Amino acid sequence: MPQTVRPKEDTPALVRPGVLRTSIKVEPLTCTIGAELSGVNLGDAARDGDLFSEIKALLLEYKVLFLRDQDITRAEHIAFAERFGPLEDHPAVGSDPDHPGLVRIYKDLDSKPEHYENALHCDATWRACPPMGAVLRCVETPEVGGDTVWVNMAEAYRRLPEHIKTQIAGLHARHSIEATFGAVMPTEQRHQLKARFPDPEHPVVRAHPETGEQILFVNAFTTHFVNYHTPENVRFGQDYAPGAGSLLNYLISQAAVPEYQVRWRWQKNSVAIWDNRSTQHYAVQDYWPAVRKMERAGIVGDKPF
Repeated sequence: MPQTVRPKEDTPALVRPGVLRTSIKVEPLTCTIGAELSGVNLGDAARDGDLFSEIKALLLEYKVLFLRDQDITRAEHIAFAERFGPLEDHPAVGSDPDHPGLVRIYKDLDSKPEHYENALHCDATWRACPPMGAVLRCVETPEVGGDTVWVNMAEAYRRLPEHIKTQIAGLHARHSIEATFGAVMPTEQRHQLKARFPDPEHPVVRAHPETGEQILFVNAFTTHFVNYHTPENVRFGQDYAPGAGSLLNYLISQAAVPEYQVRWRWQKNSVAIWDNRSTQHYAVQDYWPAVRKMERAGIVGDKPF
């Protein structure tokens, strides 16, 4: 049964929302990630600072929030997302011309085949400052299929074996748009893309800037470690290659553990709000030849540390 949220015993005090002052009802969807909210309209939250603050506190606790029946305008979508911070454009996809920062992710029979959404990933870690999060609204969805999966990467780190935590402490890795979105581009265009977005270096374990949680921060955009080849890790070449690659693949594979996941079935006017700093997601592409149309507002983030 949906219930007014109460702080969980193991929730950091910083993110505990306490007793809500509004009629928001909260239904946790799994033991580790995700909650469905009801009794709230995001158009109202865009105009009400107190209501927005309560939603943000819930986001920090559950990492991804879901809402049904959000018949809001694009302007209200943008206004709510901007409560978190400035919105960003996407260099490969672009924004709605009338609503900067609102990316239209429309898939139909004329869409080009691509495989960026249906990989476990954290949005745009190929930026020096990846997005803080996103607000995604469903415009049209198949009757069956087209679900999205989110993963709690703080839980993925927490449950790593202790010797792996020790091994990866202090490691950094590169993330690349050239090796992903740029791979299908002609060489000159691919090089221009990399010049705009040089491969950034991020910690393999980042700290959440608001909750202090430790988060496993490697995903489908991660190409390699940059400081693995040390005397402590490498005796012979075989220790580095494939040793470093095997470790990276093992870490990336943690996002596939079902105990860390929640899966959401879309309906028209459903909305998902996620914290991109502590999650990954996977858009299931099982619905062709049906049509799926989504609109996303991505929020500018800060440099991982």
